[in-house]
Amino acid sequence: MEKLDVNYIGDRQVRALPTNFEVRTEGDGKKYIEGYFAVFNSDYNIAPGMSESIAPGAFTKSLGNDIRCLTDHDTRLVLGRTTAGTFEVHQDEIGLYGKALVNPKDQDALNTEARVDRGDVNQASIGFNIINQDSEIRDDGSVHWTIREIELFECSVCTFPAYEETNIFARSKEKEEIFKRKDEAWKLRMKNKLKGE
Repeated sequence: MEKLDVNYIGDRQVRALPTNFEVRTEGDGKKYIEGYFAVFNSDYNIAPGMSESIAPGAFTKSLGNDIRCLTDHDTRLVLGRTTAGTFEVHQDEIGLYGKALVNPKDQDALNTEARVDRGDVNQASIGFNIINQDSEIRDDGSVHWTIREIELFECSVCTFPAYEETNIFARSKEKEEIFKRKDEAWKLRMKNKLKGE
């Protein structure tokens, strides 16, 4: 396994994972949709030969941000917002956990609640920027990124979460750059070796 010093800080990223959201009613009768939006140290496959994981603590600096909870990344379907006190997020040893207060006056929120409650919707996705990451070439030739710091701005309850083509393209370009740098480093070592350095 070879670690490389290649950091890509690009545009907004979207990642998805299956999860187990649940609808829970508290003693005051308020209903919440809650579950993990991201899991630490779990490899997410982006495309063949490319994967990434999120390191524990990656969300620490952004938990105080104005974070929205949406349905299917649709900015019109807001389930909650941290600055409004209707969405809470925290990280623990497992990952990023979120809890959205269901608005009983919002039919779209009630529809999402019903779909989650029946198990029809059970996947999560996050919208973020990468602030810091490590990359490595694994023994099988695949490239893996470990995301160390994230600027989080959105969590979504999703029907079909998936990597966006733009994100796959960005990671593919990074992979090309990693192998290019590896080849250049090898050529330099060989050149120096031939010179007796």
